[in-house]
Amino acid sequence: MTSDERKIIFASSLGTVFEWYDFYLYGSLAAVVGKQFFSSVNETAAFIFALLAFAAGFAVRPFGALVFGRLGDLVGRKYTFLVTILLMGTSTFLVGVLPSYASIGITAPVLLIVLRLVQGLALGGEYGGAATYVAEHAPGHKRGGYTAWIQTTATLGFFLSLLVILGTRLIAGESAFADWAWRIPFVFSVILVSISVWIRMTLSESPVFLKMKAENTTSKAPIKEAFGEWKNVRLVLIALFGVVAGQAVIWYAGQFYALFFLTQTLKVNPVTANLLIAAALLIGTPMIVFFG
Repeated sequence: MTSDERKIIFASSLGTVFEWYDFYLYGSLAAVVGKQFFSSVNETAAFIFALLAFAAGFAVRPFGALVFGRLGDLVGRKYTFLVTILLMGTSTFLVGVLPSYASIGITAPVLLIVLRLVQGLALGGEYGGAATYVAEHAPGHKRGGYTAWIQTTATLGFFLSLLVILGTRLIAGESAFADWAWRIPFVFSVILVSISVWIRMTLSESPVFLKMKAENTTSKAPIKEAFGEWKNVRLVLIALFGVVAGQAVIWYAGQFYALFFLTQTLKVNPVTANLLIAAALLIGTPMIVFFG
């Protein structure tokens, strides 16, 4: 692996880690967020509503992939990267400063869901874009190994969110954390996004994209070409329901639902629960690179 390839993988992965950090903060703090923005209902219902708002981010991710995938095919991977991370970072910061239900009423959960939708759109474009960008820089026989680093970003982003939440809990104390300090991890994302944007500004455009652009062979209608023929749609459906859906169910059940079950059902101390999940993530992450 050359120094340029290492830089590309590092910069792409780091930015995607920060995006997952932003996306997963909400999931990690669903119980706390539910009490802040859905306080008009009982605690159990508030938690369910908070999870539904979390799900809203997933509902729009395919549309984010379509929008930003098309943008990446038209103007390039690098600039699409910058748009998605700025959208994600801004949305996460705004969640951190958003007034609660007690302050502005029903407007609070409505704005929260809107911000979750923006996060989902941004992540839908970022994750696939990062994998494409790295794959287009990788030698043909090393694409699995190189893009495996992008696959680690979801786990590392979740791990980072747990560490920041844990640190904030320990420093501020549980009472202050539940009251106002839960906002700190969201506001902290401004620093992470600034670092990522600065690093990504130094990257060059994908050589594959530049070659296609120079030869005038870039697609004029990427979505139509991808989904206009059954042979392409068939591959998409096989990938989506034959591979990715099952993998996603296992991943989210093993990480998020495990965390929710520990804290909400078994009533395990949140600090202990975070440490247990963080340890599991730390053990599992190297396996992604190994199998890639």
